[in-house]
Amino acid sequence: MANIVPSPCVSVCAMSEEDICVGCYRTSREIREWMLMEDRDRLKVIENAFQRSQKNNPFA
Repeated sequence: MANIVPSPCVSVCAMSEEDICVGCYRTSREIREWMLMEDRDRLKVIENAFQRSQKNNPFA
């Protein structure tokens, strides 16, 4: 089955001290494993990243 969930990368790649990308709010592990994930796992990563963005984004 082909993956259809696109990467949430916004090409602002810099990791915080907490190992979270300041652009897409994924961890380095999530970024590394993205291409190997099934869509259900990708959707969970996106949800987790959204939750992190709400806690860590000064503009949200």
